[in-house]
Amino acid sequence: MNASSPLIQLRSLYKQFGPQTVLNDLDLDIYTGEILAVVGRSGTGKSVLLKHICGLLRPDRGQVIIGGEDMHLARGRRLAQLRERFGMLFQGGALFDSMTVADNVAFPLREKTKMPTVEIEKTVKNMLHDVGLDGVDDKYPAELSGGMRKRVALARALARRPDIILFDEPTTGLDPILVRSIHQLIYDTHKQFGYTAVIVSHEIPRIFDVASRVAMLHDGTIIEAAPPEIFRHSSNPPVRQLISGHFEGPLHAM
Repeated sequence: MNASSPLIQLRSLYKQFGPQTVLNDLDLDIYTGEILAVVGRSGTGKSVLLKHICGLLRPDRGQVIIGGEDMHLARGRRLAQLRERFGMLFQGGALFDSMTVADNVAFPLREKTKMPTVEIEKTVKNMLHDVGLDGVDDKYPAELSGGMRKRVALARALARRPDIILFDEPTTGLDPILVRSIHQLIYDTHKQFGYTAVIVSHEIPRIFDVASRVAMLHDGTIIEAAPPEIFRHSSNPPVRQLISGHFEGPLHAM
C-alpha cells in the first residue's frame, strides 16, 4: 500500500490556540483504502487533527493535500467539492433528536444532492440494512441503545458514498462488547465500500484488530506510524507506555 502515492498528505501542520501549541510541524501520509488509527493521550489534539484533515479548521501554517490539491488554497465551490469527499462520524453520533432514524440518514442526501425522494428512501433502507438496523426507520434516537445510535450515525456518514470517512472516538461510552461490535462494523463496511478511514481512538489494544496502520500523536507531532504488529512491538518509550498503560514514563498524568 505504501508504494502508491498518498491520498492525503499532511505537511508541516502547525496550529496554536492561545499559548498552547497543539500541532507542531506535523507530517503524515494517509493511503487510499487504508484504515489509519490515530492514538495518543487525551487532550493531545487528535480531534483537532481530524478537523484539519476535512477542512473544518485551517492550520496556522502547513498544508493539507487531498489527491494532490492543497485544501486550504481552495475557495468557494472547489473547497465545498473537496469537503464533499468526506463523511464524518462524530464522537457522540450527533444525531438530530427530533428526527426519526430514517430522516437522520436521509438528511445529507436531502441537503446536498438532488436525488429524487424515492431514491433517497431506497438508499436509506439500504444503508440501514448494511449496518444491521432493519426495521428501525421510524424510531427516534432516544429510543435506541448507544450501539444502535452509533450504527445510525455510520449509516448517515456512508449515505453519500464518500471516499474518506473520519471517525472521532466512535466507541466512546460503549461497553467492551459494543466496542468490538462497532469495530467489526467499521471493518465490514470498509471492506464493502472501500473507503479510506481515519479513526481517532483510545481503545488500545482493541483498535489494532481493525486498523491497517496505527499512528501516535505526541507533543504535537506523529512520533510513530506503523502496521499494528510493528507498532505494538515498538521500542519508542511513549509508544510503549501508551500500550502498557504504565504510570511511570514520558507520558505524564494530566
